Amino acid sequence: KGAPMHELSIVTYVVKQVQEIAKENNLTEIESVTLEFGEVSGIVPEYLEDCWNWYTKKEPIIQGTKFLYEIIPAVTWCDDCKTTYPTVQYGKTCPHCGSGNTWLQQGNEINIKQIEAR
Repeated sequence: KGAPMHELSIVTYVVKQVQEIAKENNLTEIESVTLEFGEVSGIVPEYLEDCWNWYTKKEPIIQGTKFLYEIIPAVTWCDDCKTTYPTVQYGKTCPHCGSGNTWLQQGNEINIKQIEAR
């Protein structure tokens, strides 16, 4: 079965970034790349890994590179009672005051956290 487009486009972007950073810093071999992404970003880590492994066969600079990731917990802020709470557990309704006047503070982002060179 084909790789999901969402994850593939993320990996494509990350590989491009890694290539640019490698070029700027004259790195020839990358040991590992660590991504961090939010737990409600819709990213499936296994798919990311599959896409990454597929890419490493095509791109010499990331051949044999370890793919690591960390998940950023989703946190929602309540404008009414000025507190935060875990998004996944409670969704859009504040467990403290019952307000729906809330917004996602973190947990939907994706970043390259670290690139390690050999």
